[in-house]
Amino acid sequence: MSSTLGKDKPAARYEQVKQYITERIEMGEWEVGHRLPSESELVELLGVSRMTVHRALRELTADGLVTRTQGVGTFVAEPAQRVELLELRDIADDITSNGHIHNTRIVTLDSIRADGDLAMAFGQRPGARLFHSIIVHYEDDTPLQVEERFVSPHFAPDYLDQDFSLTHPHRHLSAIAHPEEIEHVVFAVTPSLDICALLDLDEPEACLQLMRRTWVDGRVVMKGIFTYSGSRYSFVGRYRP
Repeated sequence: MSSTLGKDKPAARYEQVKQYITERIEMGEWEVGHRLPSESELVELLGVSRMTVHRALRELTADGLVTRTQGVGTFVAEPAQRVELLELRDIADDITSNGHIHNTRIVTLDSIRADGDLAMAFGQRPGARLFHSIIVHYEDDTPLQVEERFVSPHFAPDYLDQDFSLTHPHRHLSAIAHPEEIEHVVFAVTPSLDICALLDLDEPEACLQLMRRTWVDGRVVMKGIFTYSGSRYSFVGRYRP
């Protein structure tokens, strides 16, 4: 029934399928442990291709909304525990406030074209221009954080002209405008060999990775990926419930 996916839904068909499933879960129609219709059933129900359904389920699985068991089916997942990190802090301030010396190494500062994932993160078309930076932050002589940022040129047109050994991206972007909305997601990851080299790790170890998006005037203006050695850094959030 293609009419299930109405005109007010997102343009991409797989996003419409994701929204259809998400709405069933959020409304309580499908509870934790509920078995979703099979891919074939969703194809027939929603009038979309099997590839579209497969991509939607794959992304919902990555988002932790559903779980999939080969040969058994797809089920509504138990909500993951989430900790809100309420405060945006500059790592340079964290390092100096603890009595250490902060230094940076600029690895990359350039302009790129957004791939599909970045375009989706920014709500833009693939190929849109974004500014890109990779910076390593040191506590004394120890690399503590690899900071990778993608920034909207419309929000920070002079981003590539900054000397980030003197001022830091967090300070530069905050001086333009404070974010109206912030999204934080924290992962435990095994870093790539490139990240291991930047963090000066002799061999891969568990790392913490914070992914952040910020909104200004209703638009995503920055996506950041911040990777820390798990043995050198920890996140602390404090709030009053």
